Amino acid sequence: MNYLALYVKFFKIGLFSVGGGLATLPFLYEMAANNGFFTAEDIGNFLAIAQSSPGAIGVNTSAQIGYLAGGIPGAILVALGLVSPAIIIITIVSRVLPAFKENITVKAVFSGLRPAATGLIFAAGFGVMALSLYSADIISQGGIWYEGIRWKEMILMLVLFILVLKFKKHPILYITAAGIAGVIFGL
Repeated sequence: MNYLALYVKFFKIGLFSVGGGLATLPFLYEMAANNGFFTAEDIGNFLAIAQSSPGAIGVNTSAQIGYLAGGIPGAILVALGLVSPAIIIITIVSRVLPAFKENITVKAVFSGLRPAATGLIFAAGFGVMALSLYSADIISQGGIWYEGIRWKEMILMLVLFILVLKFKKHPILYITAAGIAGVIFGL
């Protein structure tokens, strides 16, 4: 893939991923469907790595895709492309917002952005959950819908959900436990 095209593609994703890194996922799923160098399942793996490592989830996930597409320069360009719109917009807003913060139009724009960001994050979360707990390949091979359920992963998710609600420990404990369970049970 051309480096400039890679930068521009992720610049566009950065423009519309209001709400943070998880809001980039619907765009990445669309990109996976249209490009042949990574799959939706790869995104799930990239996301797992990104959430387990320091840094912004969207940048970490996208950088892994950039690395697949163009090595280290691709990873750097993708990360720059993704964050460039935010840097530009924040710079502009910081200069003009104090003069317009009570403006009804500005308030309306921010009021509209909140549900849009919530919807993008919800869609991303649902997509990751579906990817983790269900194998669509079974359906495409003529199987019955319930045959695609990944039961071990479903049980692990429910156990971790109950543990989180009951004990409220630091998330790194649950991430570590899930990783260990994945190795032990071959998830």
